[in-house]
Amino acid sequence: MHGYAKDKEALTKRLHRIEGQVRGVENMIEEDRYCIDVLTQIAAVKTALEGVAAKVLEDHVTHCVAEALASGDAAVAGEKSEELLAAVQRFSRTR
Repeated sequence: MHGYAKDKEALTKRLHRIEGQVRGVENMIEEDRYCIDVLTQIAAVKTALEGVAAKVLEDHVTHCVAEALASGDAAVAGEKSEELLAAVQRFSRTR
């Protein structure tokens, strides 16, 4: 089971709302809306996706990484720790 499993329904609903936001941006482009208005909506979509990513990362730490550390298996704990660091680095580069 993945760390986000308990939040799967809420995450899915949030992603559906974000999908609607993206369609709204597409409509704005099709309607030749003002550039700044389009950019404002794109920023809102990006912020929303970052929120989803932060929740998935949080769930990964509190479930997957914590479970690996508690297992006492140094190899598994090391693997999850490296995975976590790579995820944090990817996440922080997008900001």
